[in-house]
Amino acid sequence: MAIKRPDCQPSDGINRKMDKVTKQMGMWEGDFGKEYTDRNALSLDEMEALYRRNYGVSRTELNESFLVNTDRSARILEVGSNVGNQLLCLQKMGFENLYGIELQSYAVELSKIRTKSINIIHGSAFDIPFKNDYFDLVFTSGLLIHIQPSDIFEVMNEIHRCTREYIWGFEYYADEFTEVVYREHKNLLWKADYARLYLELFDDLELVKKEQIRYLENDNMDSMFLLRKTI
Repeated sequence: MAIKRPDCQPSDGINRKMDKVTKQMGMWEGDFGKEYTDRNALSLDEMEALYRRNYGVSRTELNESFLVNTDRSARILEVGSNVGNQLLCLQKMGFENLYGIELQSYAVELSKIRTKSINIIHGSAFDIPFKNDYFDLVFTSGLLIHIQPSDIFEVMNEIHRCTREYIWGFEYYADEFTEVVYREHKNLLWKADYARLYLELFDDLELVKKEQIRYLENDNMDSMFLLRKTI
């Protein structure tokens, strides 16, 4: 499925509309999202063990291979932070200036209990409440896969708008948009080449690094990628 870039100007982060509602948002804000949160409220040790079972490598090892040259004082935002697992991992790695935005209010409340010195707020990926270029790096981990293809530009545009330099992602991979039935629901999950979509949508991005990561027990594949603004 081809994604066309809309004929619109990027937001400046001020006085933007906050009325974007999708079917997917309704699911994630409700009981379905709460159940997801409860399933994924893992300790760091549990999360690392899950990554080793899935990929044969820990999340920390993946992070280090992509962020080895990233200053530990960099201002970093995760879009779709849920209970803060990924941010806690980055904090343990020494990153000091961490933010998150999460749609599911229950997850936000849990994240405030689970984290310390990490600023996680309730909000939408369609309307990130920060000014242009506010962060040194903005990232997602399993967030873009839940945005329907017709809406993906709006979310990518917000991520692109908020970062001064880097976009980092870890998402399910397929060469083209491929819908996957997710817990017996349609219209909730799509695999794609999200790094390529960013590069097609924004002329000022270049690929720094991309790695396809295959599951140990099946033929599914995920992709971690790092993009940089060139101007």
